[in-house]
Amino acid sequence: MKPESARNLLCKAVISGILIGIGGIVNLSCENPYMGGFLFSFGLFCIIRYGFALYTGKVGYIPEQPPVYIREVALTFLGNAVGTALDAFLIRLTRVGTSIHEKAAACMEVKLADGLLSSLVLGFFCGMLMYLAVDNGKRSTAEGFDTAMVFGTAVPVMVFIFCKFNHSVADCFYFFAALEAPAQVPQGLLYLLTVVIGNALGGMCVPFLKKCVMRSAYCVVSVSGYRRTYFNKAS
Repeated sequence: MKPESARNLLCKAVISGILIGIGGIVNLSCENPYMGGFLFSFGLFCIIRYGFALYTGKVGYIPEQPPVYIREVALTFLGNAVGTALDAFLIRLTRVGTSIHEKAAACMEVKLADGLLSSLVLGFFCGMLMYLAVDNGKRSTAEGFDTAMVFGTAVPVMVFIFCKFNHSVADCFYFFAALEAPAQVPQGLLYLLTVVIGNALGGMCVPFLKKCVMRSAYCVVSVSGYRRTYFNKAS
């Protein structure tokens, strides 16, 4: 299959960033955290349904793709960040902008005060959940299971919201919405980089373990020039 052009990929990534930003806005706007977590999943649902590009949805597939795929993942994150920045800029021009800014600032104050290891681990768990959500969405769409697609998308998002795991793209929105002075940028970028790495490790964990399980599911033994495959019952 012909690789997607950088321009098309970037456009899809920006749209995904905008959708995740909208999810961030509704999450900050809801007093009920359960409703906020559920409505946040609207962004991911649209991204999967329309085939847009999201960093946390792509990074987990790195173990299954050629090295050039890493460039696609990096470009996707860049587009996602641009989309969230656009959301943050526009929402602060509105009558709800002050409220969103204050809540985003409170959110980022907690995240930036956290240690790097904690941020990395919370990003790791979120990366796992996002890989499972996106992979379930792809499988459900291919098999025509719309109900499984909806619940398989909403539940992982709600779990990461409730558990306060770190989602790098959503955190980009919170960071841009909370930003007040250039002095905040270095610490914010270090935090975001940590979460990006955590999301990547968590997202790649599941497919990597799947490959290990598949390899250990059988063993190949060569006897007198004949190649025989035996199922490994221990797996």
